[in-house]
Amino acid sequence: MADISELFASTVRVFSQALMIFGGVVPYIPQYMIINRSQNAEGFSNYVCLTLLIANILRIEFWFGKHFETPLLVQSIIMILCMLVMLELCIRVHSKAIRHHLPISQQNLSTSKELTIDHNEKRFTDLDTAYFWRWTTFTSYIQFLCLFTILLSSTTWLFLDKMLYIETIGFLAVFFEALLGTPQFLRNFRLKSTEGMSVKMVLMWTSGDIFKTVYFLLRNAPKQFWLCGLLQISIDIAILCQVLIYSDRYRLRTR
Repeated sequence: MADISELFASTVRVFSQALMIFGGVVPYIPQYMIINRSQNAEGFSNYVCLTLLIANILRIEFWFGKHFETPLLVQSIIMILCMLVMLELCIRVHSKAIRHHLPISQQNLSTSKELTIDHNEKRFTDLDTAYFWRWTTFTSYIQFLCLFTILLSSTTWLFLDKMLYIETIGFLAVFFEALLGTPQFLRNFRLKSTEGMSVKMVLMWTSGDIFKTVYFLLRNAPKQFWLCGLLQISIDIAILCQVLIYSDRYRLRTR
């Protein structure tokens, strides 16, 4: 009987760890499909990708100073890859939209130097802060992330034995992750609409955040992790309220 209990406990542990590692990616599948099918990325905020990329890079740096469970480290790596895939799709769709609206004469110059300096094309190397995270080439995002990672890694290497620095990195990691839904919330609020946003994605965010918060509490993860989870759940609920408030049926009922 003891062997069966141990086997069951082991199975549950492996399943929960697998869910922790890959569960964070699942909510973005329906959003990816919507963008890919409609060739319109207006309903999804690219700043969601920025938030998660920064948060998970910071979390990996935090791991070097204060080791936490390996599944959480692997989750960060998987999430970074997922966000890069989402970002690449959004940039590709946006670039197609720009090209579609270019004059025919300009489209015919696609391989010439003239088109590379078109006013619609913005790159990281332009160092124009007005277009931060609004660049039109995927390479620009990779360049920024590489530079950010190199600078952060160098700083972490210098202050690896300073616990205050390490704890600050950990706090910033979970703080950025806790703000995951904020760009989407602000976008919805600005447009007074949730059109183009996958409700399934937000529902999966909510269920995933509840699961991982409970996981953090049960596994005695650093307090930064479960505090982050509680804040994320609050923002998820706020976005779901927007879905209701900005729906046509609700607006008609309140008139």
